[in-house]
Amino acid sequence: MKRVYKTALLLGITVLVTSCHNNKSPNYQYFPNMYESAGYETYSESAAFKNGKEGQLPPDGTINRGFEPYEYANTTEGYELAKANSKSPLDSIDRGSEKGKELFEIYCISCHGASGNGKGKLVEREKFLGVPSYKDRVITEGSIFHVVTYGLNSMGSHANQLSAHERWLVADYVLKLKSQL
Repeated sequence: MKRVYKTALLLGITVLVTSCHNNKSPNYQYFPNMYESAGYETYSESAAFKNGKEGQLPPDGTINRGFEPYEYANTTEGYELAKANSKSPLDSIDRGSEKGKELFEIYCISCHGASGNGKGKLVEREKFLGVPSYKDRVITEGSIFHVVTYGLNSMGSHANQLSAHERWLVADYVLKLKSQL
């Protein structure tokens, strides 16, 4: 008798499982958007943002994380103000460190030369002309930091490559080179 019950139960489960399957009408899908997502054009307008904008802007008055504002403008007047008033925040441990020399050798030596005489490899190969020697210029740590931040003449800005602390280290090393010329 037990065998009849087991056979009937097995047959009932088999009929139940096979009766739900239909090749012409697939089963119900949970979260169908995961399987059949809607395609969007990359730069098309979207209703996901307010007022139909293509993206959202940060609130007014905010700054990026890790960004340090620099109060001097990218003008001749800003350069002169930075030259006169801007002072390095480096402490005595950071001043004269080898890190400033390493950064100078990575970013500056190709144009300004190892001794700061304006005779780097690119100048020797005549890719850039008129790179001044540090000896011939009246420079301060503030003016060096300003020029590395914004660039001047044919020298571009290095603010994206160097943090503010690293730019101060380079300025300190440049003054050290100027004193040795």
